[in-house]
Amino acid sequence: MQFHLNGFRTGDPSIAENVPGADDRPSAVDVLIVGCGPAGLTLAAQLSMFADITVRIAERKPGPLEVGQADGIACRSMEMFQAFGFAEKVMKEGYSVNEVTFWRPSRSGHGISRADRIRDVEDDLSEMPHIILSQARVHDFYLEVMRKGPRHLVPEYNRELISVARSDETDYPVIAKLRCLDQGDEEEVIRARYLVGCDGARSRVRAEMGHVLKGQTARQLWGVMDILPRTDFPDIRLKCAIQSEEAGSILIIPREGGYMVRLYIELDALAEGERAADRGVTPELLISKAQQIMQPFRIEAAETAWWSAYEIGQRLCDAFDDVSESERGKRGPRIFIAGDACHTHSPKAGQGMNVSMADGFNLGWKLAAVLRGQARPALLDTYSQERRATARELIDFDRDMARLFSAKPKDTAEAEMFQKYFQKHGRYTAGVETCYAPSLITAAPHHQDLARGYAVGQRFHSAPVVRLADAKPMQLAHAFTADGRWRIVLFAPEGDDGTGGGPVATVCSVLSDPDGLLIRHTPPERDIDSVIDVRAVFPQHHRDMKFTSLPALLRPEKGRLRLTDYEKVYCAQHRGQDIFDLRGIDRNRGALVLVRPDHHVAGVFPLNALADLEAFLGRLLTPV
Repeated sequence: MQFHLNGFRTGDPSIAENVPGADDRPSAVDVLIVGCGPAGLTLAAQLSMFADITVRIAERKPGPLEVGQADGIACRSMEMFQAFGFAEKVMKEGYSVNEVTFWRPSRSGHGISRADRIRDVEDDLSEMPHIILSQARVHDFYLEVMRKGPRHLVPEYNRELISVARSDETDYPVIAKLRCLDQGDEEEVIRARYLVGCDGARSRVRAEMGHVLKGQTARQLWGVMDILPRTDFPDIRLKCAIQSEEAGSILIIPREGGYMVRLYIELDALAEGERAADRGVTPELLISKAQQIMQPFRIEAAETAWWSAYEIGQRLCDAFDDVSESERGKRGPRIFIAGDACHTHSPKAGQGMNVSMADGFNLGWKLAAVLRGQARPALLDTYSQERRATARELIDFDRDMARLFSAKPKDTAEAEMFQKYFQKHGRYTAGVETCYAPSLITAAPHHQDLARGYAVGQRFHSAPVVRLADAKPMQLAHAFTADGRWRIVLFAPEGDDGTGGGPVATVCSVLSDPDGLLIRHTPPERDIDSVIDVRAVFPQHHRDMKFTSLPALLRPEKGRLRLTDYEKVYCAQHRGQDIFDLRGIDRNRGALVLVRPDHHVAGVFPLNALADLEAFLGRLLTPV
């Protein structure tokens, strides 16, 4: 974390200096967010980073979430939390999933027995673990990020959306009417440049847009409960998938704190037209069912912290914004939906909260770039394009996962199918397999051979490096915060130490030329790295490098006091963790990796192909 750039300040450095009017609630805003779920809070946290963007966030509930429905945090979400600055807090409180056990009908015919035990996450999938932590605590961390931003953003609770309309007005074309439930149902009208509905599966925003969730339920009823158990089941502190012969299945998820566990318990299928509420499910019924499935082991609830019943269903909207396909390119989107408002699925794959947060992260930087005049409005069309394709993949995966888990295997081969599917798709459940197709913001992978470990369209996979200026071992991607900036990462070829005339120095010279990419897209009053942040990684040992011999672009003077930034340059570690080997970087030619503000790889380019890089970014970014 860097601070004191514009002068010394005492106190918590993560609290931004507030802007005038930060605590105001204007009737006209840049972005109105409806809903304080994981998608809404991720979006709000991203937008709260920018002092020049006005945001209001409204929630129908009377206060913050206290008991979380979701609890699984994928590796990719943890990487995102690192960018927001609270991954360490989540790891400190959460349960780290290290191994998974699979229990199936015993060959002796008496109850269940352990069939296998495997690692939850494969080696080098991510530097971050798979964590279990209450959704309510995740919300708390996002709320803290928002409060510490320059506008001290806080949600407005007891606000029910009544209607949304889009006008022809240029500045604030979206008109939202809200009911103030804590003020005698008084109504308020808010005008916005953009509105985002993160208001759940029964989304009012979606209904006002005329969209519907399409799909069907599997008519399979499940119960879920968080309990403090008394049990002799040996794997109660491991993630477990249990399939009994006749009684059904259970997924056990240990919770944070060392004692509590979550049980997903399969119940009898619903009849045609029957709903979960018709069954009269109780905590006692759920525990009784769990006892049947887990025979010969004993389990009882010393205390039940939370429980619910639900039916499995997978549904998806045709679009995640208010522009029809026939209008696409003719007018820009102004109203968006995210999270459960546009896709729903079962909890079995553990992706609901994770995919919703990824929706918010994807949209947040795009709204910020357009609102701040850094990118063309066409950028906003890519949100629905990218996130709907991802949601479609999730629903297909979720359907197969739920079906296999609920299957009553006839023999050992069938019983092993769920485990094989789980192992095969481990990268998907970790959240790292999302790959965006070529588009305005994702280049075709013509030069993928230069950096095979940085697949174009996938997230930038971190690796260990040593920061040159202070010899600090660190993860490279941890230098990328959720600040809306593009990143250019220069991987130097063998023999290049950054001195004049070498490949890296030449790239830096061209980029920072008065007619170059950086100057063309950076406001003259802003720091040179405020829109595009250039960093470099060298293959040499850090003790063989000389910081003062590097190009000025890699040691820029910044801020009001013109202080040198010492955190742009890294070297490979030489203890079996060489980033060039780990990520398949061509040592002879080097590579230029362009990283989007949501930390997905936008493109891989040769170091001498800056014309291609400039043409790619020129279609998207606006010149100053």
